[in-house]
Amino acid sequence: MIMKSNKAFCLSLVASALALSSFNTIAAEQEKDGINIHGGVRVNYAYKDYSESSKDKGGDATFDMLSLRFDGKKGNWGLKSDYRFTANTNYIKYGYGFYDFNPDWQLQFGINKVPFGNLGYISNSYWFGLPYYLGFEDDHDIGVKAVYQHNGWQTDMAFYKGAEYGPTENKRYAADLYSGTINGTEYHNEETNQVNLRQTYTMDYQGGSTTFGASVEAGQIYNSETGNNGDRYAFAAHLDSTFKGWNLQLQAMQYEFDAADSADHNKIGISVVSWQFEVASKGQVYSANIAKTLATDWGSIKFYNDFGLMTPDVDDDSYDNSMQNVLGAAISAGPTYTQIDFIMGKNMTFSTANNDHIGLPEVGDDWDKRFNVSVAYYF
Repeated sequence: MIMKSNKAFCLSLVASALALSSFNTIAAEQEKDGINIHGGVRVNYAYKDYSESSKDKGGDATFDMLSLRFDGKKGNWGLKSDYRFTANTNYIKYGYGFYDFNPDWQLQFGINKVPFGNLGYISNSYWFGLPYYLGFEDDHDIGVKAVYQHNGWQTDMAFYKGAEYGPTENKRYAADLYSGTINGTEYHNEETNQVNLRQTYTMDYQGGSTTFGASVEAGQIYNSETGNNGDRYAFAAHLDSTFKGWNLQLQAMQYEFDAADSADHNKIGISVVSWQFEVASKGQVYSANIAKTLATDWGSIKFYNDFGLMTPDVDDDSYDNSMQNVLGAAISAGPTYTQIDFIMGKNMTFSTANNDHIGLPEVGDDWDKRFNVSVAYYF
């Protein structure tokens, strides 16, 4: 495996990449004119039962990340940005301008969030859901997006020219196609000319609400060596329902990467947060998450379990399912946010010892386990 000695470092970077994801609903956005500068600092503790060095040391505590956000608004014009600094690298999460045509319509231009899947996240945990590692959760690319919201309906329409960084760069917040060598296979793929459409409807009722939705994504895969274009697509149906502190998230999606002039059409290269790995080029992904939030005198605590299953749908019968389950709790108290997660992975990148991929033939037949605690202070 390429850069195998750096894998522990890259696992830590995944944690830093997900730093502010679950806290977005805690820090309110400033709506009045002016510039608001804010962010967060995070530290992390990780214990991996599949790492002898981790067990010998009783786990590792590290500095994860400093995030700086700039939100500005003047009249109908505004900007939003988030830049991340870790111990070894830095990268942008998003940075875009926007214009509010009226209370219903907003236009965003720059590196903005790709409208695919659940409106927020298809996860509760610090570790994100399985779709994140395929590029279908909390992805941000360069393009233009129009957002319409009225009477519970939300329509997102977007065009993205490309990913936020070039295809040979693995220093990125969200997963994108990768150009380079992984496990001896050479990839020359680049995301380009992507369109997205998402439609949701939120139904409010006493004690909560339910959001129903569907998403479609389609784009090209440019081969930088041959100059030819392949295709890619994904579609999903999703639901996010709350009732008296309970939350249920369900999502089913289908995806396919049909790269031009591929060395192996059954798999493709992905990069995220200073690492690269391979995934099955076609498959289905199912997510089922449940959570319960309890209010306290000092804040709140949310208990959750997030489960993801990926089933490959390629010509090679030796390709296996990938699974990830995260059982955890998120504690909000003033400016601090702590997440305690017990992660189990099977044939899954970043959470297993010998299976740094998604949907490829499995090495062994075990669930690997890790324990993670992240503590953040937001300002």
